[in-house]
Amino acid sequence: MSDAPAPELRIDQLTGLRALIAPGRQGRPDAFASQRVAVPADGAGGCPFCEGHEHETPPEVWANRPEGGEPDTPGWRQRAVPNLYPALTSGSEPHDAGAMSVSESGLTSSADPLLASARTAESDLFSAVPATGAHEVIVNAPRHAASLAELEPDELAGAMSAWRQRVAAHSSEASLVHLIVNEGARAGATLEHTHAQLLALPFVPAQVARERERFAAYNQRTAGAHLLEDVLVEEVRRRDRLVAIDGEAALICPWASRWPFEMRLIPRSTAPRFEEDDRGAELLGRGLRALAQVVGPGTGLNLWVRTAPRATEEFCWHLDIAPRASTQGGIELGTGLDLNTVSPEEAAERLRGALSD
Repeated sequence: MSDAPAPELRIDQLTGLRALIAPGRQGRPDAFASQRVAVPADGAGGCPFCEGHEHETPPEVWANRPEGGEPDTPGWRQRAVPNLYPALTSGSEPHDAGAMSVSESGLTSSADPLLASARTAESDLFSAVPATGAHEVIVNAPRHAASLAELEPDELAGAMSAWRQRVAAHSSEASLVHLIVNEGARAGATLEHTHAQLLALPFVPAQVARERERFAAYNQRTAGAHLLEDVLVEEVRRRDRLVAIDGEAALICPWASRWPFEMRLIPRSTAPRFEEDDRGAELLGRGLRALAQVVGPGTGLNLWVRTAPRATEEFCWHLDIAPRASTQGGIELGTGLDLNTVSPEEAAERLRGALSD
């Protein structure tokens, strides 16, 4: 990994969208394999995330150790370590001193080659900047479980608490802290043991920036109403896309779902920052177990937490779950237009049925 080029942030000349170029991640286990190799439980096959194998990961940056104990030893409930194959670097790597700095705006950047005021003798259409930030792995539990759905309620609650603590640790400096869980080979997982990844980004990606702008525009247009809170009120009233609801949060299949059986966890009242809340763990566990029953436990999924970008107040955190029950084709990849073959109404009905079984 040390010989690989440092990660770079590049901007497409035609779309203006950013891409992270991180050649060092080719070294991940089975990075280009079509099938994931399962690791036996309790680390019998050398799982680096199982308790007792702490020496097989980079030194931990944080751990939940209720009984105390030394770092990088057993006795933890959740544990965070730097990603061995980071998509972002700490910023210490040398880079072209002439590269432009990156603004944190979601839709524009000072690194965009089309913002140059005039053509120069040397083309700047291929400029890049260092992809700086933080990239961590958060191990969700010390025992070998392949998915969040396999965790006991207290284990899942502890994992979500760990996510929140690590997001909070980076939120004052990063423009956006993006937390993800990949489960299954089709979802990009290369190790079976359940874990999350955290990326502390120096910019707000366009998709998140657009969402931020829509929250703000709705709040101004309605003289103070909150977009996701109003969406939830209407979803509860209509009930055809409502999967479940409790005193803390609600689980819906979004109106414009992009994937079959996509789910969104929403807090019952507006809260901008996931890291400053403590709701949703029990309902998330119920929803994940129902999803595994409907689509099959080996389908795989991607989960991500959307929290407010830095200095953003009008927002509401939510958690999105996208099962890998379908494959993207040329329509989706070429246009950005998602084609979903299962209506969210049908998906919610089937998920409700699984919850009641």
